[in-house]
Amino acid sequence: MANWQTMAQLQDISADLPRFTEALSALARRLGLDIAPLNADHISLRCHQNATAERWRAGFEQCGTLLSENIINGRPICLFKLDEPVCVAHWQFTVVELPWPGEKRYPHEGWEHIEIVLPGEPAQLNARALALLSDDGLSQPGISVKTSSPKGERERLPNPTMAVTDGKVTVKFHPWTIEEIVASEQAV
Repeated sequence: MANWQTMAQLQDISADLPRFTEALSALARRLGLDIAPLNADHISLRCHQNATAERWRAGFEQCGTLLSENIINGRPICLFKLDEPVCVAHWQFTVVELPWPGEKRYPHEGWEHIEIVLPGEPAQLNARALALLSDDGLSQPGISVKTSSPKGERERLPNPTMAVTDGKVTVKFHPWTIEEIVASEQAV
């Protein structure tokens, strides 16, 4: 079993992990979000160039298994199940989301968000997520909230998303785990 942190193609994101961990902790504090009891099922990257996405893919292919490759919002997104986890706070992420660049430019290439699973009725996702956040945290300058419903070409589950960001890192909330979404793609 190969460790992702030993892959030459992934050294930049290995070096970026402490920055991401601290920025995520700072965002959670600002939002009054107690992350300890929450299930975050995967972590995601952002990059500006296809060459970077291809390099990261080559690295992940050496230390994990491709779970899914799909077109979402007009761009390829790969999901990898790693042999060794990416550790952030108390979480050990074995699933990494690797999107190719889209139209939006992110301020940083590297780790960008985690996705927290809040099981329940998809239509009530926003209410469940907002109940975890302090009103003071949401009203701070620089904090923005976005809701969307990204959908892969073969997804069968409704998968609304609520994203909260400070412009540096993002916490996203979903009603399903990423592996449940992938399984729905394979359903007949």
